[in-house]
Amino acid sequence: MIDLHSHILPGIDDGAKTLDESLAMARIAVRDGIHTMACTPHIYPGMYMNDGPGITHACARLQAELDQRDIALKLVVGADVHLVPGLIDGLRSGRVPTLHGSRYFLLEPSHNTPPPRLEASVLDLITAGYTPIITHPERLSWVESHYPVFLRLIEQGAWMQVTAGALTGVFGQRAKYWGERFIGEGHTHLLATDAHSTGRRLPRLTEGLAAARRLVGAKEANRLVNERAAAVLGNLPPQGWGPTPKETQRPSMIGTWFSRRRTLL
Repeated sequence: MIDLHSHILPGIDDGAKTLDESLAMARIAVRDGIHTMACTPHIYPGMYMNDGPGITHACARLQAELDQRDIALKLVVGADVHLVPGLIDGLRSGRVPTLHGSRYFLLEPSHNTPPPRLEASVLDLITAGYTPIITHPERLSWVESHYPVFLRLIEQGAWMQVTAGALTGVFGQRAKYWGERFIGEGHTHLLATDAHSTGRRLPRLTEGLAAARRLVGAKEANRLVNERAAAVLGNLPPQGWGPTPKETQRPSMIGTWFSRRRTLL
């Protein structure tokens, strides 16, 4: 499997704190069947001042440590990017790295507030030749009131990435419901770990993948962690890789509750 979202690089954001923790995360990933992992630390001006050259250097150093210990995990460069002014210029200059030098990059919206002009900004990025992969929409606090926005972003050409742990309840029932809905309704392109440690947010895909199989079947679930991820790393055009639902899912009890809550609001 291929994991395109992790915070495995040591000491540069809120992910792995030390080299030993990074190595332990890598061993967990390999045991889980992950053979390639994107190193995607946060780039968040004012908080995490990472950049392309620095991430590339840190990735190469960690890869050397893995190779020295015969840990069979291939690392590729990326970043978990916030929507800030000058993002397109940053992508063009390499200050903001895309995934493995491709047209694809991880775009992390604010967790608590919908970004202003989100749809227009994403369209600008797509027009500039990039394919934003919106990270963990199921975990955003404003997903209930903006679910149609994400569907319109997909229509524009953006991709969606759901966190594997969300499907197993790691982030609570609310995130589990929305993760199941994004995948079950055919609105998810990728499943990733968003791993930060060896604890609750560890680099494991298999449990989430099993949940995805129940929602959309084995073939589509495999595309979430293999075929589409390989297309990203190969910089293939995004057209023709759209997700498909297996069937319309019956709404869960928590889904019914969220629907009623939105009606009341």
